[in-house]
Amino acid sequence: MLYLQVFTFNGFQENTYVLWDDTKEAVIIDPGCSDRQEREELTEFISDEGLKVVKLLNTHAHVDHVLGNAFVKRTYGVPYYLHPLDVPVLKSVAVRAPSYRIFDYEEAEPDAWLEEGVPVTFGDTTLEVLHVPGHAPGHVAFINRESNLCISGDVLFHGSIGRWDFPGCNFDDLISSIKNKLFTLDDEMEVFPGHGPATTIGRERLENPYVGQNGQYA
Repeated sequence: MLYLQVFTFNGFQENTYVLWDDTKEAVIIDPGCSDRQEREELTEFISDEGLKVVKLLNTHAHVDHVLGNAFVKRTYGVPYYLHPLDVPVLKSVAVRAPSYRIFDYEEAEPDAWLEEGVPVTFGDTTLEVLHVPGHAPGHVAFINRESNLCISGDVLFHGSIGRWDFPGCNFDDLISSIKNKLFTLDDEMEVFPGHGPATTIGRERLENPYVGQNGQYA
């Protein structure tokens, strides 16, 4: 069985996810913990649950999703996985962070690459990797079909979609990623986004005002 815990961190209200199964092996996805209190909240939960963190995964490398990367790598001694097309985005964080009044960002280098069609495994769990560019060139989503679960990052939200006005974003790619990748998943699949509450593929397919059945870009 796959378990999920969400933490909402930093001034961007970013969702950080911990996934684990009955083996107690775990992965951390998009650690946005930005201060001592948030880091302690994350590590205390992992300790209380008796989890063994084995991998660090990023859906993409925008500043709010990578603030805790170095801390997680250092604390748990785990490899960090990122799609190679998002390396320029990651490299830009150190330059952009001060504009968001973030002055203590610590860089972390990827150790391995995410690639569509190459699954991520931990414990008894397999996560499929979908490349879903548009909000970021190397953006990915993680899928577990047994649990009907999708970690969508900043591509698809409850009633909304990711921004397309950042450097490296592309509106047409974003819409294509949603309609041709995410909307091929089961209606019942639960979507856990990078910000805000969870939703389902079926709900967004029907009601999303941007790409749903009656949406502006449907």
